Amino acid sequence: MDPDPMQFVEEDNDKKEAESVAEAKTSRAHLNTWVAISVALLATFMGICKVKDDNIVQAMQQAQADKIDNYSWYQARNIREEVAKATVAQLTAQAAAAPPQAKSIFDAQIKTYESIAQDQAEKKKIQQADADKADKTYNELNYHDDQFDLSDAMLALAISLLAVTALTQKRWLFVLAMFPTVFGVIMGLAGLLGWHIHPDSLTKLLS
Repeated sequence: MDPDPMQFVEEDNDKKEAESVAEAKTSRAHLNTWVAISVALLATFMGICKVKDDNIVQAMQQAQADKIDNYSWYQARNIREEVAKATVAQLTAQAAAAPPQAKSIFDAQIKTYESIAQDQAEKKKIQQADADKADKTYNELNYHDDQFDLSDAMLALAISLLAVTALTQKRWLFVLAMFPTVFGVIMGLAGLLGWHIHPDSLTKLLS
């Protein structure tokens, strides 16, 4: 019985189809592996950034509370200073009309209230300086908090794109996901290492 040439052609086609299917499975497996590794690394990095960011937020809250306390004390000392100055003015006017034997008493009271006014003025300056320092600390911490916020947003976007990549098996989506990944990692490192990288326009858009 002569061999059928068509049989060999069909077997060859079946073999090529099987190889093509195997290659497609291998390609999907490789892509899924890269996606899984990327998601795991990004999730770990986001966790580290989250710990640092939470500590920064707590420090910001403390700085804000310190600023409010110092400004409250500033206002209180300002009122005390004004009251003492008003008392000095009142006592000075009364001393001018008082008999000579009572002037020493008025002078002593005037010196006491002048001392109080001077003391409150000096302490008021300290409170102002402490409030300004707390405000500066808050702004510095907020600078890095913005970096972590941007990093978190970009990495969340990257993970979403990677998830779609795993579903659709589109390699171009994996490449696209690398853009927010790189930006998010840079901003996260900036927050962790104190780099002065701060895209103000993007921050204002998101805030």
